Amino acid sequence: MKNSKRLLIIGIALFVLDQLSKYIVRIKMQPSQSVPIINGIFHITFVQNTGALFGMFKGFNFVFIWLTIIALGFIMLYWDKFPKKFVVRLFLVLIVVGLIGNLIDRIFFGYVIDFLDFRIWPVFNLADSLVSAGVVGLIFSYVKK
Repeated sequence: MKNSKRLLIIGIALFVLDQLSKYIVRIKMQPSQSVPIINGIFHITFVQNTGALFGMFKGFNFVFIWLTIIALGFIMLYWDKFPKKFVVRLFLVLIVVGLIGNLIDRIFFGYVIDFLDFRIWPVFNLADSLVSAGVVGLIFSYVKK
């Protein structure tokens, strides 16, 4: 299977998982409701995050929508300038999927649906994890050269 097709399949699968997990939380839980999975360690906690970066900058949803669109535009505009290595493209796909996942929340709900609560870290979601992993991986791939 060609790398571009593999990346597309991975991207679609992660996107569906992100959106499905948020949908389940949104329809099954009330905002601020928390369900312990491992009591005191890991909970599913429904947070309506109107900010960014661990809930900071609350109330700037419109700004974050535009920043996300600009970031996505930048990645798409310079897609061919990034190295063609599969791992680099995978990191870019993670970033794009994560940005789109949270952008959809911001546009349709006015907030990002966060729910992964490890109690020692601010509540987050799969899209946040994808963006973080993609950015760290991309930086590491450039530093490692």
